[in-house]
Amino acid sequence: MACSRTCSRILGLSLGTTALFAAGANMVLLFPNWDVTYLLRGLIGRHAMLGSGLWGGGLMVLTAAILISLMGWRYGCFSKSGPCRSMLTALLSSVLALLGALICFTTSGVALKDGPFCIFYVSSFNQTQGWKYGYPFKDLNNRNYMYDHSLWNSVCLEPTKAVVWHVCFFSTLLCISFLQILLVVIHFFNSFLGLFCSLCEKS
Repeated sequence: MACSRTCSRILGLSLGTTALFAAGANMVLLFPNWDVTYLLRGLIGRHAMLGSGLWGGGLMVLTAAILISLMGWRYGCFSKSGPCRSMLTALLSSVLALLGALICFTTSGVALKDGPFCIFYVSSFNQTQGWKYGYPFKDLNNRNYMYDHSLWNSVCLEPTKAVVWHVCFFSTLLCISFLQILLVVIHFFNSFLGLFCSLCEKS
């Protein structure tokens, strides 16, 4: 039982740390090249503006992490909670964290698939040419921009290094949310083990 509580403390701290990193990575995505003007002009991609790293992998996971930590340290209402109540809290915190992590994971995956939001050179059917903001890599059927590095500096003209910025921080969010999912699964099994040990002690 003490081992289960120690594991909850470690998992709570780990989830809380990943939540802060997820929120930080999403915040950076709102300021390409550390320039605030893109956000003020509304020239930020919808995946970054959705903020799944802030409220999904960030706030939701952080809330669950606090609950898990409180259970591990037996603070407040958890100081004398029975095994069934602890299991219910563990289940609710696991669902909350898992939902937030999955939302962040899915959004990051879609963002990497669609590519960055940037200004690029276009040529229309009437042969007029110009510049526009959009997702130039979204409809590339035969080429994958993530593996074709020759496209990284030749397609997106503004913000500069838009592809590197996009791939770097959305990949970070993807990895963080995947780690969060693993930690939630471990927490669920740890909680189940704690419940089993509690029932064995009472029998």
